[in-house]
Amino acid sequence: MDGQYLLTCGADKSLKLWSGSRGTLLKTYTGHGYEVLDADGSFDNSNICTGSSDKTVILWDVATGQVARKLRGHAAKVNCVQFNEEATVILSGSLDGTVRCWDTRSRNKEPIQILDEARDSVSSLKVSKHELLTGSVDGRVRRYDLRMGQLHVDFLNSPITCVCFSQDGQCTLSSSLDSTVRLLDKSTGEMLGEYTGHKMKGYKLECCLSSKDTHVLSCSEDGNVYFWDLVEGCLSLKLPVSKAVVQSLSFHPTQTRLLTASESRVHVWSAEPEEPEQNDDDADSAIPT
Repeated sequence: MDGQYLLTCGADKSLKLWSGSRGTLLKTYTGHGYEVLDADGSFDNSNICTGSSDKTVILWDVATGQVARKLRGHAAKVNCVQFNEEATVILSGSLDGTVRCWDTRSRNKEPIQILDEARDSVSSLKVSKHELLTGSVDGRVRRYDLRMGQLHVDFLNSPITCVCFSQDGQCTLSSSLDSTVRLLDKSTGEMLGEYTGHKMKGYKLECCLSSKDTHVLSCSEDGNVYFWDLVEGCLSLKLPVSKAVVQSLSFHPTQTRLLTASESRVHVWSAEPEEPEQNDDDADSAIPT
């Protein structure tokens, strides 16, 4: 979510682009053979990349809705995808335990690099300037310094479901199937905080930080989104979202707005009441700032 546009994907094999302010559907993209598991938009909103259970990565032209590239090479479903900062490379993580890097400007169908250090499924990845952060079911968070050619590994002893960088770039956040979210110092691997109370035992659920790094957020199998104070570690808010599992969330990069997804519904939450013309699916909430 960048605030202007929203991307949703799911079991209907499609990707949908929405207006972030009006909640109206702008375009539907079809081309995958099985469910679409992840999507990311380029910095200029001209392209979208998606990963699917059909083992492929697709590069889409936003304006035309056409498939620009279909990238094959993974041996199993593609769990996560992301562009690099300039959208010149797509990175994809898969159940096959690899991260593959694809050049978006080349017609070469082979990846330009394959990272195969994970010993199980790569469940999550994030790119930040010259660094790549990955989480794996093998219980390890791996940080690749692409500029220095170095690999740093933190072992958390539980399958990782999601990883991300803090906004200031000094820390990493990861969630795992022991119902714990952990904040680590990026350079030393020191544990800075553990956040518990939510339920995460059998689903690949997401976590994130608020736009100012003041709060840690996590999805939960009990239908709530949990907010913790980053420094104090105490629970600030338990936001009731759905009777079903909340699987995905994204915090606006600058505003106090939150996007959540559960089953077939997507909600946009705000710290302030929205204007009357807001879509009925949206909801207001006292999100901590």
